[in-house]
Order: sequence, then C-alpha cells, then structure tokens
Amino acid sequence: MSLHRHLSDRFRQWAPVFKAVSVLWLVLAMFMALPWAVLVIEEDPDATAFGLSILLVLGAVVLTWAVTFRVAVELKSWQMFVLTALSWITVSGFASLPLVLGAPQLSFTNAVFESVSAITTTGSTILEGIEFLSDGLKLWRGIMQWLGGIGIIVMGIAILPFLKVGGMRLFHTESSDWSEKVMPRTGGIAKATLGIYCGFTLTAMLAYWLGGMAPLDAVVHAMTSVATGGFANSDASFGAYADAPHLLWMASLFMLCGALPFVLYIRVLRGARMALWRDQQVHGLLILLATVCLLLTLWRISLGTPPFEALTHVVFNVISVVTTTGYASDDYTLWGPMATVAFFYLTFVGGCSGSTAGGMKIFRFQVAMLLLVSQLRFLIHSSGVFVSRYNGQALTDEITRGVVAFSFFFFLTIAGLALGLSLMGLDFITALSGAATAVANVGPGLGDIIGPSGNFTTLPDAAKWLLCIGMLMGRLEILTVLVLLTPMFWRR
Repeated sequence: MSLHRHLSDRFRQWAPVFKAVSVLWLVLAMFMALPWAVLVIEEDPDATAFGLSILLVLGAVVLTWAVTFRVAVELKSWQMFVLTALSWITVSGFASLPLVLGAPQLSFTNAVFESVSAITTTGSTILEGIEFLSDGLKLWRGIMQWLGGIGIIVMGIAILPFLKVGGMRLFHTESSDWSEKVMPRTGGIAKATLGIYCGFTLTAMLAYWLGGMAPLDAVVHAMTSVATGGFANSDASFGAYADAPHLLWMASLFMLCGALPFVLYIRVLRGARMALWRDQQVHGLLILLATVCLLLTLWRISLGTPPFEALTHVVFNVISVVTTTGYASDDYTLWGPMATVAFFYLTFVGGCSGSTAGGMKIFRFQVAMLLLVSQLRFLIHSSGVFVSRYNGQALTDEITRGVVAFSFFFFLTIAGLALGLSLMGLDFITALSGAATAVANVGPGLGDIIGPSGNFTTLPDAAKWLLCIGMLMGRLEILTVLVLLTPMFWRR
C-alpha cells in the first residue's frame, strides 16, 4: 500500500510537467511539417526522413497525453524549474531526428550538437557543404533557431522572473509591473511578443528578398537574424554576401532588433513612444556598439582597408558577436591581434535582457559598475548611505545577489568547460574560446579549428557533448540548471 501511494504521489508530481512539455513537442511536429511539405513538392528523398520524424514526435505526444489525460496542468515553482530544463533538452533531442534520418545521416552526437546549437540559437555547426543540403534541411535549420528565439524571449519574460532567475525583474512597464505579476498576464505577453517577433521576421524576409537573396536564403536568414542564431545556407556564413554591403547593413539592423528587450517594443505599441530611447540598458548597448565599431574601423583603416568597407564589415561582425548571432562576413581573427582580443572580450557581453540574445547581458555589466561606484563612495565616506538606481529603480539586495551569483557561475562554468576541453587534447585557444562561445551562445570561437572560417566537426564526441551542456546552461541562465543539481531542491 505504501509503495502504491509513493508511486501515485510521484505520478501526480511529474505528470503535469510531461503533459506541459508534450505541448511543445506537438508545436515542434507542426513546424516539421513545413520542410516536409517543401521536400514532398520537390520529390526529395529527405521527405521520408521528415515524415518519419513527425510520426515519432507525434507518437511521443499521444503516449504522454494518454497517460496524463486526467491530470490538470497546475505547476508549482519546483515543477517550473524542471519544465524549463526538460523542455529545452527534449525539444533539442526530437529536433535532431531529421538530421539523423535525412541526407546528412549524421551520427547521434553530431545531430544532437547541431540541434542544441540551433534551439539555443548558439549557431555553432558541425556541417560541411551546407550549400548542398536539401532545401528542407536548410529550412529546418532556420526554423529550429527561429523557434528557439521566440522560446528564449517567452522564457526570459514570463518564466525566469517567476523563478527569480534572470534579469527581467529589473524592468517594469508604465501601467503595471509585469515582472512581478507576469504569470496572470503570460497569455497577453506571449501573444504580443509573438506578433512583434513575426513582424520583424516577415520584414527581414521581404528586405533580404528585395535586396537580392534567393527566396529560400531570404527566409532562412530572416529567421536566424531576428533569432540572433547565426545559421546560414553556406559554409562561408554571411561571407557569401560579402560583396553586397546593403545586405550586411540590413542584417546588422535585424540582429540589433532581436537583441533589444521585447517588453519595450510592447510598451512602444501601447503608447510609450520613447520607451526604447529612455531605457538605460538600450543606451548601454548602443554606446558600447558605437564605441567598439569606431575604434575597430579606425584600426582597419590604419591597416589600409578602404573606409566604407572597413566600417561595413566592422559594424556587421561586432553586432553579430555582441548580439551572440555568430554570423561572419569576414575572418576577423585575421584583422590583427588587437581585433582578435577585442572580439574575444565581446563574446561575453551579449544583448539585452528579454531579447533573443545570449551572453552575460549588458545590464549585468551596468549593475556591476553601479555597485563598484557605490563601494568606492563607501570607502571615501564610510558613514554615508548610498542608493544605487537602475532605470529609476533602487537596486534591491535580491537583484544584486542575483547579478553577483550569475556572474560568478557564468565565468566558473566557462573555466570548468575549458578545463574539460583541454583534457580532451584541445589547444588553449580552442578550449577557452569554445567554452566561452558555448556558454555565451555566440557560435564561432577563435583559432583555426572553430574560428569564423572553421567549424566544430573535427572535435572529439566527448567535447561536443560537453559543449552541448555549456550551450544549454548558458541559454537557461545557468542558475536554473544549477538549482536542479542541489540536494535541497529535491527535498520537498
């Protein structure tokens, strides 16, 4: 009797989690139908791979719903932690099926690496000869990143603040505090966010197409630009359009749009026309981009590059790395040691909280600077009372603790991954930049192997699994994963 009761309790605890995550599997299967339809029309053999993948995913959905049919999806806080991690892991696994069953016939390790990189919008790839993939697989790579991008925004706005993880608790609307009262408003936020996200994507598709891209390239690059993912339809990444500066400037704009807080876009549509321009986080990102672009442009001009060419490629590649998109129009590691070091530093920055971008997020650097200034004031005036403010709000102990904890574990995770990669025989530059680009969800690393002109295909399988863990931890804001590893979490 006691065993039966124990199993019954466990079922009631876990059933809502699996029922909720199965809805995401259903969405994934629905989007798999798009490349499947393209391949059927083209009579491409890859259609069979996608059809079988859809059936496998739908089978998992039906089985889960059959088991959890009578269970209500009412999630507690600990279940939300589990759901968040489980969603990204299982969706990445199912998304890899067409890569295993399709024409590339990737190994399980390579397929999972590619799908995790796509879903987390990291943009690292193990594929070679991307130009020769079927149209369906090219489209699927773009769709995976596009779905990951919208998932990241919704997670950042609706889920992580509820779990007291992430940065969105700092940002408020004029009429209501969505960061504190987000759960009752999740439906409205999600619909508004999806509308804006789709609007940006459709605009990018049209702009790229009118700018001279082939229709499929316009669709895929639009999805991966707005999602700040970085997958392209060529081994040369965006370098395939290096002779079309107007496309590089378009992509720079759409990458930047994806890296700004979507909550502020919603505020603008609700009547707060200056919401973006008054936000301290947006100011910080734009000032950083302008400063770095100016310095690197002057550096390249000093090396003999024509001014407009230097400006175009610097702006594109700097925005790509800072927003963690990972496109490359040129091998910036050949721009000289100063540029290489600068791009390594930029790997850690990231875009804004509540955007599709990864990385540390610009607001954490700003909060850290405020804390440093406050500490210096305290050292000078030890009896003074100083209140640090961000976007007009006083920084609470909860926020400062969160920033300090995240920053510490962010760099600790990179250090641990780099050590693990070095133990597998990777050189210092490859190990360190590979760990950094995985956790920051940037894409390309540094060096001859995984730099802008290389890829990750030659890495050992164990290194790829380690990098998958890094990509997922970085996308889930690290603390969401670490809390699941603590014994106290499971003692409820």
